[in-house]
Amino acid sequence: MAKGVFITGFTAEEVKGIQAKAKALLMEGKTIMSWTDGGGTSVTKQLVMPVAEVLEECAYALRRLEPANTTGAALAPGSFVSYRFPL
Repeated sequence: MAKGVFITGFTAEEVKGIQAKAKALLMEGKTIMSWTDGGGTSVTKQLVMPVAEVLEECAYALRRLEPANTTGAALAPGSFVSYRFPL
């Protein structure tokens, strides 16, 4: 579940940039990168957040930052009423 980490202090354009970068890394398969020289030296680079979480956070932020560009179904509140008639 998204926490809204990209809402405060970010513009919609910045969030779209983050989303594009995360998507590119996912498409390239570069979510974790590591390198070893064989002599005992190794380096591992990992994103601050998993790509799936970044994409979820971006989608959540864009629904709030640009509500006009979001379909109504994504923002519509839902409710469910169940009533059972006595037999």
